[in-house]
Amino acid sequence: MFKYAQINSPMTSDDTPEKSRPEYSVPPVERAFRLLRHIAAGNRCRNMNQTAKDIGINRTTLIRLLATLEAERMIDAVPDGGGYRLGTGLITLASQALNERGLVPTARPVLRKLVEELNLSAHLGVRDGRDIVYLARETPNSHLASMVREGTRLPAHATTIGRILLASLSNSELNELYAGHPLEAFSDKTRTSLEDLRAQLENDRTRGISWSVANFEPDIGSAAVTVYDNQGSAIAGINVTGHASTFSPDNPMVGRIEATLKEAAREISEALGYRGWGADQM
Repeated sequence: MFKYAQINSPMTSDDTPEKSRPEYSVPPVERAFRLLRHIAAGNRCRNMNQTAKDIGINRTTLIRLLATLEAERMIDAVPDGGGYRLGTGLITLASQALNERGLVPTARPVLRKLVEELNLSAHLGVRDGRDIVYLARETPNSHLASMVREGTRLPAHATTIGRILLASLSNSELNELYAGHPLEAFSDKTRTSLEDLRAQLENDRTRGISWSVANFEPDIGSAAVTVYDNQGSAIAGINVTGHASTFSPDNPMVGRIEATLKEAAREISEALGYRGWGADQM
């Protein structure tokens, strides 16, 4: 555990000068944020001595900070001695900030348009580790309206929003995410091996959309696409859901669903500053 220095204690080798701190600053917290910003800038912290020097803390403190941040899922260890990167635990915090500052307010009116145009329920979700978290929902006036509530968590591998976001990961990231974690079956269509899931994700990635015809719940179909931020990162997914028959490949609505959903994702992404939309995403 960290020992918190008193505000009026002498400056240690890890401390910033007293005059540069707010009156009630907490040095261990300052160091943790200094380290997070260092990692966010692309520094992997593979060399402990150099990292400690770069951010101005001692090596023992650095090791303790890395262990604590990893345990709290603020950072993840990169396989094969690759150092560290920002972790999935930050997604929950980031999603709350986005809720207040951009993503949810930007997406909600677009979700409403999806409902009006397709008469299907529409959702916005983000990935948090092996789950997705629903941030927004809009529904039509129908007995088939979605019952998924904002804040609901569902398994990423078995849901369309989860799959389209997992499809943005590399093979090594996917392997690391599911190492030692079995894939639970929710229907006979759920991929329960990493090899089968990887093949499904490759198909989703190629098409730019994930489809489900009663893959997760009986009689419920869904389709999802990716939302990108101004850095080109896949930060969220949107989907529409309804009766499974609507999403059957031979239903004439399928083409309209895909085109409308992709246009909605483009509208949200561009509002967030994304400018990399290509023909393969339309």
